[in-house]
Amino acid sequence: MDVKKIYAKIEAGERITFAEGVLLFEQGDLYNLGRLANLVRRRHHPENIVTFVVDRNVNYTNICSTACKFCAFYRPPGHPEGYVLTLEEIFAKIEELVNLGGTQLLMQGGTHPDLGLEYFKNLFSQIKKRFPTVQIHSLSPPEIMYLAKKEGLSVVEVLKQLKESGLQSLPGGGAEILSDRVRKVISPNKISAAEWLEVMEAAHSLGMKTTATMMFGHVENYEDRIIHLENLRQLQDKTRGFTAFIPWSFQPANTALAHLLPAGGMDYLKTVAISRIYLDNFPNIQASWVTQGAKIAQLALYFGTNDFGSTMLEENVVRAAGVTYRIPMNEIIKTIREAGFIPAKRNTHYEILEVYEE
Repeated sequence: MDVKKIYAKIEAGERITFAEGVLLFEQGDLYNLGRLANLVRRRHHPENIVTFVVDRNVNYTNICSTACKFCAFYRPPGHPEGYVLTLEEIFAKIEELVNLGGTQLLMQGGTHPDLGLEYFKNLFSQIKKRFPTVQIHSLSPPEIMYLAKKEGLSVVEVLKQLKESGLQSLPGGGAEILSDRVRKVISPNKISAAEWLEVMEAAHSLGMKTTATMMFGHVENYEDRIIHLENLRQLQDKTRGFTAFIPWSFQPANTALAHLLPAGGMDYLKTVAISRIYLDNFPNIQASWVTQGAKIAQLALYFGTNDFGSTMLEENVVRAAGVTYRIPMNEIIKTIREAGFIPAKRNTHYEILEVYEE
């Protein structure tokens, strides 16, 4: 198989195959991958705008029974450092978000054995009552599947009840790599790849939009990465329910996989570019300044990304692994401008709220 023929297929707007995706990782050079990913990006977004969202990531608890090897944030049940935020603490965080013009609330925690469906139904209904304009973009597939098993209900029924209580969309957390070979190594107690996809398909069937993520740079190989992308592409062909894809590099410090070296900037850019090319049915690809910093995220805008993520007023999971990049909104706007794009604030559904012309 000739990699140049794959380049020609991409230039012609044709979908590449699984084997061709693997070959791009093995033999594709960074320059051509960036050039082609930028071409695909401009097919989706010819207007030269780069978006971002003002949101807050509230971790309602750090208590989790899943014990993933890659996570430095969780504490097992009964641990003295474990916590569950009170409603008042959560409301105070949302109040600050609203006062700063935020529109999206990202809430994730873990598989807490004492928090059931009624807890989340009450939580979301109370949030919606007090903050009706905030989009509740919360609970990853592992949390939804855990609730379904805990309550003895179907995934669809759990999502229906949560939606009626105020949940509006789902983040793509818990995907890691959608290859069970990898999942058995890094998260043996977590849901399977098929279960993650099941939750997302159920959410899409109820009209709920979701995002998808990929955490790479640990024990997976290039084929595993393409397995992940292929799973997402197939489900998106079926449902069209994903709004965006967010690839981010694993941060090993303070985890059970601390002996591994983190993925560097070149691997990150290559992965972003191939993701943009492979996921031809995804409208948006998000840069990850949280794990790579502003400069690499800025470069990613020329490797297929069209979104700079969020201002993330609060972030605890990556910080627990020793990475503490912070970028306020004015810096995000400046970084996007310096890259030659027009910055724009969006909402969860990628509807533009404000364009920041110079």
